[in-house]
Amino acid sequence: MEDQGNLIRRNDKVWLKTYEKLGIQYDIDMPPANTSLIDIIEQNFINHAGKTAFVCMDVKLSYEELDLYSKQVAAYLQSLGLQKGDKVAVMMPNILQLPVAVLGVLRAGMTLVNVNPLYTSKELSHQLTDSDTKVLILLENFAKTYEDIGQDLVDHVVVASMGDMMSPLKGFIVNAVVRHVKKMVPAYHIKGSVKFKKAMNLFSAKSYKRPNNISLDDVAVLQYTGGTTGVAKGAMLTHGNLVANLIQSDTYLGDTFDKFEKSNEQPVIMTALPLYHIFSFTVCGMFGLYRGCIGLLVPNPRDLPSLIKAYKDYPPAFFPAVNTLFTALANNAEFKSLDHSKLVSSMGGGMAVLGSTAEQWQQVTGNVISQGYGLSETAPVATATPMGSTVFDGTIGLPVPGTDVAILDEEGNEVALGERGEISIRGPQVMKGYWKRDDATAEVMTSDGYFRTGDIGIMDENGYFRIVDRKKDMILVSGFNVYPNEVEDAMSTHPKILECGVIGIDDEKSGEVPKIYVVRSDASLTAEGVIEYGKENLTGYKRPRHVEFIDELPKSNVGKILRKDLRALEEKNHG
Repeated sequence: MEDQGNLIRRNDKVWLKTYEKLGIQYDIDMPPANTSLIDIIEQNFINHAGKTAFVCMDVKLSYEELDLYSKQVAAYLQSLGLQKGDKVAVMMPNILQLPVAVLGVLRAGMTLVNVNPLYTSKELSHQLTDSDTKVLILLENFAKTYEDIGQDLVDHVVVASMGDMMSPLKGFIVNAVVRHVKKMVPAYHIKGSVKFKKAMNLFSAKSYKRPNNISLDDVAVLQYTGGTTGVAKGAMLTHGNLVANLIQSDTYLGDTFDKFEKSNEQPVIMTALPLYHIFSFTVCGMFGLYRGCIGLLVPNPRDLPSLIKAYKDYPPAFFPAVNTLFTALANNAEFKSLDHSKLVSSMGGGMAVLGSTAEQWQQVTGNVISQGYGLSETAPVATATPMGSTVFDGTIGLPVPGTDVAILDEEGNEVALGERGEISIRGPQVMKGYWKRDDATAEVMTSDGYFRTGDIGIMDENGYFRIVDRKKDMILVSGFNVYPNEVEDAMSTHPKILECGVIGIDDEKSGEVPKIYVVRSDASLTAEGVIEYGKENLTGYKRPRHVEFIDELPKSNVGKILRKDLRALEEKNHG
């Protein structure tokens, strides 16, 4: 941690003049300290009574039903003798049971642990053990993952089935198809486990005891992160962090939703990104409920036919996604033919949106992609493109209200305007710290409260920020810094390149040189053609020197290209 006396902070908040020009409010009004997400959730149910909260596979869940069922789940959890703040993990894709379980955990006064259902047994074991989880609520498709750990890591396991929230007949058919036709449920036997439907119906909503000792400072969610850089750590997100981010998002994005309210129309949020991911959790899940939207849940975003059918049946107004999903849809003939007139906002997050993707998306939908930026540690939104932008500029926008962003050098001093440095964030949405990891917390927090993101960026004279790359992904070519995002952005404009990923590989002469892994959209593309395109579009030291064609880029479950996996592939094949 830096010595406070040596830090140079200008704190001139260059973006404030842009705020003034655009009419954006800088400060946010936080509720009293004894407020919690429970208060926000309850107010949502009052404000949006009579509306649909979520839709999944053509089954609707109303705000009243969500209120009732989440109370029943909360009452069940309270019956287990759990204490305030005990950890309850939810391991499900985007199905109706997920918001019921999540809100049940929060309303019970427990701490939610979001778990990726595609985790391996080893990854699940680490997260359950590290978080001290007491209860695991999961979909039966993934029950064997827990069973294969080989020991009871939690006190209680609740197992949901795909058809739980459907009518008896439809639920029976869906469960039969999932289990016996598609064979998506490996056999499992978890001793003492309880069926989700039974747990939900064991107690009436009247049995629920609303906790009145939860405050903004209490931890609401343990959001695990860092799995792509090392051992996953739990970012402690407080009720205050999440409430602040809802208010910040509303202050910044709310005008778009106000228009729907005035016309008595309920906007649909396309929830294709998994809700266990912090971007989707806050922006689609919690913010959607906050504004009374319909959350259109897509269980598997890689199943494009199902996603496109959902889009067609419930045309979304708001579509948060990652670059790879925007690319896949913009290249899909059926998607191109759909009516996109309802779509008013497309937001990219999780990874940089490429200029070529944004251009294609605008051609197909008429919609300009805005970018949001944040991390698990910032709950997550820290910056965003102002709504109503008419061109894609490749920036991550301005800090959201109440947030300070500084570009710092290695010593923690603020760099000159326009210079590269580490994007560092201070605001009410920044985490309390990493669970049980004071050492790791100290590594990323400055002494004056800035969270060092590990992302390299620059700020322009209007206060707009641009990500250049992750520190760990930077390639050093003969002393020059090369940032893979920049190379990928330039190379992906080639008409025969569908997707690409860039890493640095060792080179006797230059130390390192860029290597590009390419997914072709046209089989006639050659390595020579890729190299030539690099020469035309990039300065000498930034050009890819090596090309390898690949059928599919390795990606995380939210579609982020995993350069660590490309490096592992390189080591395996050419090391």
